[in-house]
Amino acid sequence: MFKIVKKEFLSENVARLVIEAPYIAKSRKAGNFIILRIDKNGERIPLTIADADMEQGTITVIVQRVGVSSHKLCAMNAGEMLLDVVGPLGTATHIAKIGTVLCAGGGVGVAPLFPIVQAMKLAGNRVITVIAARTKDLVILEDEMRAYSDELIIMTDDGSLGTKGLVTQGMEEVIQREKVNEAVVIGPAVMMKFAALTTKKYNIPTVASLNTIMVDGTGMCGACRVSVGGKTEFVCVSGPEFDAHKVNFDEMLNRLKAYKTKEAEGYRDYLKSLEATPALV
Repeated sequence: MFKIVKKEFLSENVARLVIEAPYIAKSRKAGNFIILRIDKNGERIPLTIADADMEQGTITVIVQRVGVSSHKLCAMNAGEMLLDVVGPLGTATHIAKIGTVLCAGGGVGVAPLFPIVQAMKLAGNRVITVIAARTKDLVILEDEMRAYSDELIIMTDDGSLGTKGLVTQGMEEVIQREKVNEAVVIGPAVMMKFAALTTKKYNIPTVASLNTIMVDGTGMCGACRVSVGGKTEFVCVSGPEFDAHKVNFDEMLNRLKAYKTKEAEGYRDYLKSLEATPALV
């Protein structure tokens, strides 16, 4: 059993959970993820480790409330216990001193981007970070990103915070004014696709994290199959990070639709069941 020691909402549907997991906290690296289960009937949920505190023996995960399991997880509070937390899993990010690193994150993808920004800065790089969201209320980890970035650029669809526009516009602004040695992009698949197309124009090596397609996290279910350079890869085993210029994002986008109808139906039925449950007095 693993205790939740702290829980807070970063936006209406995005929660940050700090979990007691000393062995994972001690060995995790940027890019690693965990698999957790809320209870014995719960599904396996893959979540990137957003941060860790070795002294406190805790790890931090950030979860967006989009379906049944994520809704249940976001409803848990400090002091409650998770049945399973397994990790660290996945191949860690390659961190080295390479010069100027452009890190771009969209939506809740900012969460798995943070440990990479942190590690790249601590390795001695110049780190320029671009984070994007639909509106200012959905921007997360602004202060944390600013602390480890030489420059932080915020893009919002409606211009309510930072500059109005897409993450790719912020990226292009940086690329056109200075040399970028490497880019890291994390966010919705469609965002990563166009971010990769942007850096490809300038021949900038780019890494994309494909964690959004993972299901069981062990390679057994096969749900996270992606084509990278014409070869089939399993994100949870060989990734979650790959050369963004070799990823077949169109195929990935199609495969992400596979469970959408069932997930939406399941979530709708779950919310109806909550409405039908009598309130405890």
